Amino acid sequence: MGSPPYFAAFYLLNVLDPVRYLTLVFLLVLSYNSTSPALAQDRLSGKAFATRSVVMAQNGMACTSHPLATQAALAVLRSGGNAIDAAIAANAVQGVVEPHMCGIGGDLFAIVWDAKTKKLYGLNASGRSPYGLTLDEFKKRGLTRVPINGPLSVSVPGCVDGWFELHKKFGKQPMERLLAPAIGYARQGFPLHDEAAEFWPDMLTRFGNLPNIKDTYAPGGLAPKRGDIFRNPALASTLEKIAKGGRDAFYKGDMARSIDQFMQKAGGYLRYRDLAEHTSNWIDPVSTNYRGYDVWELPPNGQGITVLQMLNILEGYDFSKISWGSPEHVHLFTEAKKLAFEDRARYYADPDFAQIPVRQLISKDYAAERRKLINPNLAGSKPEAGHPALKNGDTIYLTVADSEGNMVSLIQSIYLNFGSGMAPDGLGFVFQNRGAMYTLQEGQNNTFAPHKRPFHTIIPAFITKDGQPYMSFGVMGGSFQPLGHVQIIQNLIDFGMNLQESGDAPRIDHQGSSEPMGDRMADSGLITLESGFPYETIRELMKKGHKIGYSFGLYGGYQAILYDAVNKVYQGASDARKDGQAAGY
Repeated sequence: MGSPPYFAAFYLLNVLDPVRYLTLVFLLVLSYNSTSPALAQDRLSGKAFATRSVVMAQNGMACTSHPLATQAALAVLRSGGNAIDAAIAANAVQGVVEPHMCGIGGDLFAIVWDAKTKKLYGLNASGRSPYGLTLDEFKKRGLTRVPINGPLSVSVPGCVDGWFELHKKFGKQPMERLLAPAIGYARQGFPLHDEAAEFWPDMLTRFGNLPNIKDTYAPGGLAPKRGDIFRNPALASTLEKIAKGGRDAFYKGDMARSIDQFMQKAGGYLRYRDLAEHTSNWIDPVSTNYRGYDVWELPPNGQGITVLQMLNILEGYDFSKISWGSPEHVHLFTEAKKLAFEDRARYYADPDFAQIPVRQLISKDYAAERRKLINPNLAGSKPEAGHPALKNGDTIYLTVADSEGNMVSLIQSIYLNFGSGMAPDGLGFVFQNRGAMYTLQEGQNNTFAPHKRPFHTIIPAFITKDGQPYMSFGVMGGSFQPLGHVQIIQNLIDFGMNLQESGDAPRIDHQGSSEPMGDRMADSGLITLESGFPYETIRELMKKGHKIGYSFGLYGGYQAILYDAVNKVYQGASDARKDGQAAGY
C-alpha cells in the first residue's frame, strides 16, 4: 500500500535537509502536545467516540470494572480454573478494591452458559428482609419510606452463598485458591483507584458517626486518597474463615452470632435465624427474540424483564431507516421506557409474595398493544401500567469466558455507595441497604413483609443466536440498567457498532417514571443525554414536548464478552466511564 503524499514530502525533506526536517518535527510535536490532545476520533478506524479497540483472544477472556480483578480472573483461567472459578475470584477481589460498590455484605445474580449441557442457568442470590421487622414497626416510627441508610435498610446478604452455589454446581478449583487474591489485597494492600477515591470522602460525611466505619475504611479518621495504599486486615481474616469453613462460616458460625449481636446493639433486626435460613435459588432465565437474537434476562424480583418489554416495543419500528442519535431514535426509546417502567412499578416484586404475569408481560402481543400508546410526535405524560392477563445504584458487573466455552454473566452490589453504612464489629465489610427498595404502601406487590426479597435493580444479561452463546454482558447503574441493556443491544444490532463502540456510544437516560418503591410519574419526566448528541436532536425533542437536561455519572458502566463462533475468538469490551479492563490470552 502506498504512503500518503505528505509522508513522501517528509521523507525527501529528511534526505535533502536533515536539520530543517528535525526542526519541523520538533515544532509539530510541541504544537500538538500543547494545543491539540489526541482524541478518540483520531484513531485509524471506528466510530469517533470509540475509546479503544475491541480486545480479542482465543483461550479466555475476563472483563471487570477493576484491572486487579481482571488479572485475578485471568490467573485462575491460566492455572486451569474455569470461567465460574475466575468469576468468583474476580468478584472477591472487587469486594476488596471497590468496597463502595460491592462486597460480601451485598447480593448477587448470575447467568451461566454451561458448555457441557449447552444450557443457560440463572442464579438469584439475593437476600430477604429480617423475620423480626414488620410493616407495623415502620408505622410506629411514622415512616412512609424505608430509610436509605442505617439498620432498617439491611437485608440478608446473599453474595457468599451465591459464590458457593456457583462453585458447587460448576467450579473446579478449591475456594481457598479462588479467594487467595482477594485475601492478599486485603491484607497487603492495594493502591486506591480514581473512582473509589471520589466516593470515599462522601462516605465519611454520611456514615462517619456510625460504628466501625472509620476503623474499617478510614484508619486515623482520614479518607484514603487516590494512589494511597489501603489495607483491610479484618476483611482478610473474614475471607480466610469463609475460604476454610465454607458458606456456613458466614451464615451459621461465630460470624453469624457476631452479626446478630452487632445488629441488636445498633438497633437493627437482622438476626442469626435470618442468616442461618438464607438460601439462593437456581432459576430459569427468560427471553425474547429481537431481530433474530435471543436476549435473556432473569425474572423478578429483579428488573431484567424491563429490557425484554422495551425491546418488544421497539422491534415494531424499522431502525434501518432511523439513525442513531436522531430525534426519532431518542423519542421512541424514551417512550418505550416509560411504558415498561409503569409495569415495572406495578408488578415486579418477590414472586413468593406476588403473582407476576411474566410470560404475558414479555409477550409480543402485549408489546403490540402497548406500542399503540406511543405518539410519534408527542412526549407521553403519566402513562398507566398495562393489564396483562393472568435510582442511582452502585454495582459491579463482570463477565468471564474460558477455553471450554463456558461463559458467566455476574452482577453484585451493596446498592448505594457503602451500602447501609452498617459495618459489623471486626469483620471488615459493610451491609447493603437493599431494604430501601421496598414500598411501605400497603397492598402493593413490593410492599414490605418479613422474610421477603425486595425489588432489585441489578441484572445480568446474555444473548444467544441459533441456540449458541453469542454475548455475555451487563451495565451497572441502578434503575439505568435496563436502559443501558437496551442501548447496547440496539447499538450492536440496529446501528452496526462493534462491541467496544456499543459501550462507548453516548447514552440516553430518562428520570421521573413510576417506581416500585411507591413514586408515581407526575409528568413527562426528564431526558438526560451524555455529550455527543447533536443539538438538532435536542431541539426536535423539545418540540415534541420532552424536557432535556444533562447529568453526570448516571450512565452506568459496561462490560461484555462476545463469542465469534466462526473464528472461535472471544471479543472483550470494558466501559471507559469506569476504571475497568478487558483482557484475554
